[in-house]
Amino acid sequence: MASQDDKRRLRREVLIAASLFAAGVVVSGLSLAQIRAENRLQMTQATPPLQATPVPDDQNKTPAESKPGGERPTTPAPEPARPDPQTQGAAKPVLPPAPAEKYAPPIKEKQ
Repeated sequence: MASQDDKRRLRREVLIAASLFAAGVVVSGLSLAQIRAENRLQMTQATPPLQATPVPDDQNKTPAESKPGGERPTTPAPEPARPDPQTQGAAKPVLPPAPAEKYAPPIKEKQ
């Protein structure tokens, strides 16, 4: 037959086990609530549907007619870029030159 101490120990262990189980249920419930809240937050942050941009009134008109013999622009065309002669040799190589390859004498076969 179980003694009084055994009954107290059993009751205490059952109480600890029940409290740990209840704590696990609470943590699980809070986690599920947080997951649902994040899903709702993501749904509210969705981008709105795209709308067509309105066309300005001046683009609705037909383009102007081209006239033969029209005027050309008077500004000179841009010239291609040419580096200065002073800066041509100013750039130094980043790495030192590679050493010359060295060759060993051929291996002699054993006789």
